[in-house]
Amino acid sequence: MHQAGEPALEGAIGGAAYTRHRRVHRSRSDPRPRILQLLATGGNGGAQESYTGLLLGLDRRRYEVRALSLSAGSAVQRLRGLGVAVEVIDQADDAAAVRELAAWLRREEIDLLHAHMYRAEVVGTRAAVAAGTPVIVATVHSSRVRPAADVRALASLTPSMDRLIVPSGAIERKVRAEGRGAARFAIIPNGVDLSRFATPTRCAFRREFRIPPDAPLVGVVARLESEKGHRYLVEAWPAVLAGVPDAWLAVVGEGSELEALRRRARALGVAGRVLFTGRRDDVSALTADLTVAVLPSLREAQGISIMEAMARGVPVVATAVGGIPEVITSGVDGLLVPPADPAALVGAIIGLLGDPGLRQRLGHAGHRTVADRFSIDAMVRRIEHVYDEELARAGVLMGGRHASSRPPGRAALELPPG
Repeated sequence: MHQAGEPALEGAIGGAAYTRHRRVHRSRSDPRPRILQLLATGGNGGAQESYTGLLLGLDRRRYEVRALSLSAGSAVQRLRGLGVAVEVIDQADDAAAVRELAAWLRREEIDLLHAHMYRAEVVGTRAAVAAGTPVIVATVHSSRVRPAADVRALASLTPSMDRLIVPSGAIERKVRAEGRGAARFAIIPNGVDLSRFATPTRCAFRREFRIPPDAPLVGVVARLESEKGHRYLVEAWPAVLAGVPDAWLAVVGEGSELEALRRRARALGVAGRVLFTGRRDDVSALTADLTVAVLPSLREAQGISIMEAMARGVPVVATAVGGIPEVITSGVDGLLVPPADPAALVGAIIGLLGDPGLRQRLGHAGHRTVADRFSIDAMVRRIEHVYDEELARAGVLMGGRHASSRPPGRAALELPPG
């Protein structure tokens, strides 16, 4: 990671072709701005879901879209399986990644870089400044509490970014408090691809785990990390079973907390009714098998998994943290409980399992909320609007005109003509 006092990256774009004026010539045959979607890590999670939805939804008639990840992984493989070409710069060292990405940006003549997740913000912004990329946009996907050095690094890079996209007002407040208040913000909630949840299909999940077809099934879909609060749900499960003896709990996801959660379930005597499924590729179908969806997070930017459950019409119980209260109105389209409170989880889950009418009412209302406010189409169109504003501000290939290839006021590392 770059530290204050380190030398500037004069060599960051060494070896790249000097192409300062080639955009003018390119625009004659293809006036579309070139957009790079830069992903920090190719694993699974809500950020990768949002990244995938954006990649698939951007209007190719208006933009030439490229995709690149700073590591390989299942999300990259999934995108390739969907026919999206994704390049990978697999450099563990940040300085090496910056050099390689800066050369790539200059060579490919990228007009706008959109960084997703922490490392993409750091590596992407440094590389884009070095390469003279006209527009830099970043999305803050996570509510994670980062080390002080990481917070300082992001704050120092923020003045070079043209726009910061956040999924909720709660995340904007968090980011401002971390010293990034000078940013120009756009609050754009994450979107759900409603078409994935429109078909009333069911998967073989219950049959696979020998769950009776009419047994209540509660599920949580989230990375198995401490911030997601799984342990409070596991601790609530003995009391849930006392009230609803035939209930099952499915914990869907992978992460560092897996063994600790398994040990806790065994210690509480509920291991036989708590299923740890690992990562699943059939989450959209699996969600249809749930009676109730739960997200017990301690921090959350927005909560894509509960929005997907709502899109299925599945009633939701979630903690009132981060951006979740900006999605759910408790008692209207879901139930909110305090974080780190097993007793509150027990009350909400048992209340829903015992009241089919309430489940139906909250499920229908939740679906309407997602359809009206959180569709993937709405998210993509709002992000495209940000792109158009920033590309126009930078004078890049808008309306057939070409102005400066760099926004005024941003320092950049130049190479002289070769």
